[in-house]
Amino acid sequence: MAAAVILGPDDHHESGWVEARSIAEIEEFVRAGRTVAVTPAALAGDDDEAAELTAASICAWAGARVFRTNRPGRVRLAVEMTDSLAGRRPPALTRRGLA
Repeated sequence: MAAAVILGPDDHHESGWVEARSIAEIEEFVRAGRTVAVTPAALAGDDDEAAELTAASICAWAGARVFRTNRPGRVRLAVEMTDSLAGRRPPALTRRGLA
């Protein structure tokens, strides 16, 4: 699976990407093999940062790969963490502890 792309609010997306407005649309487009773009703040329904990061994580879990946001650094961290938890990328740091 391709790495996530994080765009600013005014950045243009590629013509092959499809914009999704719900989790059901994301899953449908992913099954069809499309690259899905989302705006997490619009899906969250408000300007709350925690709600936007939650929406970005849920969309990443569902398969969205392009995210349009005013908080690119924080959304990137949320998406990378979600991808690590889903097993789509290795974690940034691993530790092995033996008792």
